[in-house]
Parts: sequence; C-alpha cells; structure tokens
Amino acid sequence: MPAMSDPRFAQSVVFMCAYSAEGAMGLIVNKPADGLSLHALLDQLDISHEDDSTDLPVHFGGPVENGRGFVLHDGAHHSSISTLEVNDAFGMTATLDILEDIASGQGPKQSLVALGYAGWGPGQLEAEISQNAWLTVEADPDLVFGPQDDCKWEAALNKLGVSSVTLSSEAGHA
Repeated sequence: MPAMSDPRFAQSVVFMCAYSAEGAMGLIVNKPADGLSLHALLDQLDISHEDDSTDLPVHFGGPVENGRGFVLHDGAHHSSISTLEVNDAFGMTATLDILEDIASGQGPKQSLVALGYAGWGPGQLEAEISQNAWLTVEADPDLVFGPQDDCKWEAALNKLGVSSVTLSSEAGHA
C-alpha cells in the first residue's frame, strides 16, 4: 500500500511461500538486486553454465538472510535434495542443485532467483494486513515469472481491479 514506510517494501510484490502459526515467509519478486545477474552468481559459485541460459536478474528477495539464495519455480520441477511445494503451480528450492540444473539447461521452465527473504513472526503479517499495509491477490505464474519487474506491482493491483492512482495512504475501518 502507498503508506508503506519501509523503502525495502515500497511497491513490492511478495510471493508468500510459507504460512503457519509460527509465522510467514515470502520472496519479493519485483525488485532486481543492483548489479547482480544469475550469470555472475554462478561464476561466484564456480558453477559451469551456458551464457544464454543464465542471463537473468537475481532479485532482492527480502531483508532477512540476504546472503542466502532461493529459487522460486514452476511446480513441475523438483530438486533431488529438497523442494518446498508451495502449491501445484509453484515450488521453492534453496539448495545448490537447482542452480546446477538451471546452469545445465535442465532446470525448471520458469524460475526466479532471489537473495534473502521477507519474514514475519507469529501474528505479525495478520496485524499488518488488518492495518491495511498489504493487499492480497491470488498468485499468477505469468505475473510472478514475467520479465518486466517494474510492471508487476501495477499488474497485481490490476488483478484486484484497482489502479495505483486510486490508492490512498489513508485508511479507515468501519
């Protein structure tokens, strides 16, 4: 929402990967990390790769553990080590084998690489939603994996039938 005071989350689209009584975890999917590509990340990790298949941005996934990597991907791909099945359409893997799969051309058809994540403690996300800090919308693979990061926030709003020009930083409760 426009009133979001934390610049790390301003106009962010966060894909929720896990939610339970212990808290919530998600990845920001519309903010590329400055000056970092998958190609460069694979080079840093000494993972051999084909140049054209790894010319993708690495995203700022959130402020928590920003040195830790996550790959959000289509639900058809499963890591041989560990994949969190978010739902039928999405999976998340945080082990190196998925980067090796992507580098060799054997990875998921759709993926988004992120460093760090967004996390909420028990009840924190619910409180923020009740304070109108966040809007929620059903996840859409075309939006999440789409190439134009600067259009994802507006596209998410459009799925709700809302335009950013009609949003207000003031909220009320009836």
